[in-house]
Amino acid sequence: MKGINNVSTLSLIPPLLEGAKVTILITVLGIILGFILAFVAGFGRLSKYRILRFIATVYVEVFRGTSLLVQLFWIYFALPHFGIMLPTMLSGILALGLNAGAYGSEVVRSSILAVPKGQTEASIALNMTPLQRMRIVILPQAFVMMLPAFGNLQIELLKGTSLVSLITLSDLTFQATLLRSSTFRNTEIFSLLLIMYFLIAWPLTRGVRWLEHRLSVGRY
Repeated sequence: MKGINNVSTLSLIPPLLEGAKVTILITVLGIILGFILAFVAGFGRLSKYRILRFIATVYVEVFRGTSLLVQLFWIYFALPHFGIMLPTMLSGILALGLNAGAYGSEVVRSSILAVPKGQTEASIALNMTPLQRMRIVILPQAFVMMLPAFGNLQIELLKGTSLVSLITLSDLTFQATLLRSSTFRNTEIFSLLLIMYFLIAWPLTRGVRWLEHRLSVGRY
């Protein structure tokens, strides 16, 4: 026990940094997947075709109405019973991306609907096609409104990455748990864990605010 207690705080950092690399990778890929799914499902909810609205609604309601942990376990432990074996990393990314995409789709849908109808009427008067109206007039305005909510979803997704440690993925939380069981340095380990999560989240928050400011210039 004496040898364990003599472990320096600095020696705890390298294993945590290795876990942080995995956490950052999962976060970035999960955000990309969630962003794509948010727009696909969001436009699906607004589609004039009933089948597309139905599929998008089922996806959104299922993933918003169930626990992210259960979704992660289902993808990793249940899909193999159907002959679908996914790597641990892919399972984590899919669960996080699908969950974030479901919540993000409501952000997309509500932001598009929030664009004043006068904008649509003006674009119709200019003889724009539906695709041109969406791409040139509606979506640029809606995207600015989406950014604050998307920023919050990014942070929620980052915090959700801690769950992938439960499927033995060596992320930041998994490495902290291993260190805790071998060194019993709870205060130092979890203090470093808090700091590292904050340092990962900070650029995400600042990046969204910067983008929101840049896109808002000249609009108001």
